[in-house]
Amino acid sequence: MKTVFWLFMFLVGLAGVVIPLTYLYTASKLPRLESEFDVESQLRHRIEGDRMSVLVGRMDQGGKDRERVTFSRPDFSRMPKDLVALYIRQMDCPTYFQTPREDGRAWAWRLFAGVTLGTSPPGDGACERWLAMRIAREVGIEGTLPLSVAAHRLHAFFQKDQLIAYELSILRFERGVIGVEDAARKLFGRELGELQLSELAELQLALPPYGYYQELKGCKNSGLIRQNRDMLLQDLAGYSLVSEERARNAIAQPVGCLSVK
Repeated sequence: MKTVFWLFMFLVGLAGVVIPLTYLYTASKLPRLESEFDVESQLRHRIEGDRMSVLVGRMDQGGKDRERVTFSRPDFSRMPKDLVALYIRQMDCPTYFQTPREDGRAWAWRLFAGVTLGTSPPGDGACERWLAMRIAREVGIEGTLPLSVAAHRLHAFFQKDQLIAYELSILRFERGVIGVEDAARKLFGRELGELQLSELAELQLALPPYGYYQELKGCKNSGLIRQNRDMLLQDLAGYSLVSEERARNAIAQPVGCLSVK
């Protein structure tokens, strides 16, 4: 028994040295991720380059086209709250804003489990980690260990609302169409803030986990779009993220993509 005990203690001690060294080595290979400014700068470079590559060669290169190339710092206060409610529900995190930001031992255990065991403990912290990893991937980081370390670093300074705002601003739909504001203009011909609840539910179908952007863009099978949209609205009301009355009124609306055909 003593041999087993000391072997166990040796392995624990070894892990206590190897894991921090592995973390520090991996972190040293990552792009600079010390603040929101670092993340914003790297995203701006990548996203504006993508949008500009679409704009180059067009006859119309003035005014609004050029303005829409710019990647602005994501602002949670500008995100429609109904879209946020739809998104966190479809992330399977309906209580995301009802629980405190995960920190301390719970977050350290989540990092350890993700890196060494390849698992994700339950709780809204799993959603925080998933969002942080999505942002890290958009910065250009790849690989399970680098993404886990990057997510940990991003989580150190991003609050819950910032994670959501950045996620919704970097989703890629097609070349040059990045973020929900671009998608709203492409699918509905209007600004994101002008969309009604029924249209936001349709927009959610273009977002993860569904990814029906091309179907919505071509308004293919409007009957199925309406059926899925109404399912999202009923589900949203079921979790009390919108009132039953608002959900019923939205369900009564025609399919939004038909109006832009």
